[in-house]
Amino acid sequence: MNQQRTPRAYNLLLPFLIVALIFGVMLYRKYRSSTEVPPTPQIQQPGGQRTSILFFVSGGNRLSREARSMDACADRTECVRSALEELFNGPVGELEEAIPEGVPLNGVQVDGDLATVDLGSSFAELLAGGSAAEMVAVYAIVNTVCTNEPSVTRVRITLDGQVATLRHLDLNEPLTPDYTLERDAAPVTPPDDHAAEKPRGNHRK
Repeated sequence: MNQQRTPRAYNLLLPFLIVALIFGVMLYRKYRSSTEVPPTPQIQQPGGQRTSILFFVSGGNRLSREARSMDACADRTECVRSALEELFNGPVGELEEAIPEGVPLNGVQVDGDLATVDLGSSFAELLAGGSAAEMVAVYAIVNTVCTNEPSVTRVRITLDGQVATLRHLDLNEPLTPDYTLERDAAPVTPPDDHAAEKPRGNHRK
């Protein structure tokens, strides 16, 4: 009797294992898609222009992408710094600024897969209270760097040249990008047909 039931048990178990395997692969792919660095968006355009992706705040505690047309850059450090300068200038569309106004970008250094971004100590002082404000501000920087320069996979943020810890977030170790903070992944290109006639949103002068 046992010899007759064994093949039937295998026949019932095999479809279950196949379904479980397929489900596991789907979950794994979904996890990877939320954490992997997307392909570089720095598309070279005619006239020496490139398109960069900047991360700003949406809804107070999420990140959204904004596409920005920028001048071409000569090397990785220059590319990272120019993208961050635009991030610090603020959005031109309907998104909210990620970095408090008045925070200086002291310097940028790229070494291998690590970028070091040095900010003024006012970064910690000017951030709104709460862990969500710290998360979106910090990962706006990290995601912007790693998305626009895919060879960089880690970002260390220092304050006036020193490692630091915010009220809720530890900056002592380099951080990797976190794309799960995004409200949506599709970059938004602000309309510029009448840019000369309309104020440019929250863009800082």
